[in-house]
Amino acid sequence: MQEINEGFAQLSEQLMLVAGMAYAVAFCAYAWDLFTFSQAAKKGMAAEQAAANPASALAGVGARGAAGQGLETGPQDRGVRPSSKTHAGSDGITAGDSMRYGKERRVVARVAVALTVVAAVVQGFAVVFRGLAAGRVPWGNMYEFCTTGSFMVAVVFLLVLTRRDLRFLGTFVIGLVLIMIVAASVSFWTPVGHLVPALQSYWLIIHVSIAVLSSSFFTITFAMSVLQLFQAKRETAIAAGKPDRAPVMRLVPTALSLENLSYRINGIAFVGWTVTVMFGSIWAEKAWGRFWGWDTKEVWSFVIWVVYAGYLHARATKGWTGTRAAWLSIVGYLCVVFNFTIVNVYFSGLHSYAGVGG
Repeated sequence: MQEINEGFAQLSEQLMLVAGMAYAVAFCAYAWDLFTFSQAAKKGMAAEQAAANPASALAGVGARGAAGQGLETGPQDRGVRPSSKTHAGSDGITAGDSMRYGKERRVVARVAVALTVVAAVVQGFAVVFRGLAAGRVPWGNMYEFCTTGSFMVAVVFLLVLTRRDLRFLGTFVIGLVLIMIVAASVSFWTPVGHLVPALQSYWLIIHVSIAVLSSSFFTITFAMSVLQLFQAKRETAIAAGKPDRAPVMRLVPTALSLENLSYRINGIAFVGWTVTVMFGSIWAEKAWGRFWGWDTKEVWSFVIWVVYAGYLHARATKGWTGTRAAWLSIVGYLCVVFNFTIVNVYFSGLHSYAGVGG
């Protein structure tokens, strides 16, 4: 058995610290981008209201209400800076449903993405050196699963950014990545060690890698579902003729667009989680002589599968759209978090080796 390389282990922890700091700066940049957009939108709205006479102000209220209903309202200016109007389909109240990049360059957002790339690269090296230090794949305990999982969340987010302008999600996604890194370093830290016999199998690579990737997709859709709830509430208020109290949400597409994209990504993640449960059963048979034993970890993995299966089925066949679909998606992710944290820490079972003392 290969000896533990303490030098690589220490380097891994140092790189993880650097990655965490880079993510923190990126998080601040994403937040600043949202703040500056909100301030610009508020100033534009204030200037428009000051210049308008009572008649035109009344027309503006009606236009906002019609826009919330998806009706054509004409080319009038709603006091939004040009960035939200350069997206295809943008009406000034929400960004374009295509989620394509606009023509205007948001410098701060570009910096935030660049910092995310740097942080992800550094964290990738940290994960690799953790594996080299132990002479195995670096996901044998909660610390390693959490650090690898947060890395995959960042990578998936960056890959999606190559196709869609989801930079408005940056604050939420990178915020979750930071929480995972802090939790790993503070609550789940485990020194580099060898795997227990049950984990010394090629199934570890297959089973856990797919689980991590699926959980990363679930993290992205969780953030989108939360934003969907806020956007749906805002759209309802605007449709009722109420003032726009969250102009920063003009960077975000409609609630329906968020729901549709979240549904597609959840479909992909659900397939991955199905394979995770199947491969876990095969591994369990090889390790313990049975495919399924109703161990706590197995039960909650199945619960996650059932929740997301219900979500996909209800939305596809029962018309569970809008906020109900968003809440189902959120509940599914909360089950993922519960399975990883509470089950691993407080419940004993055959999977207890995945705990803090891994």
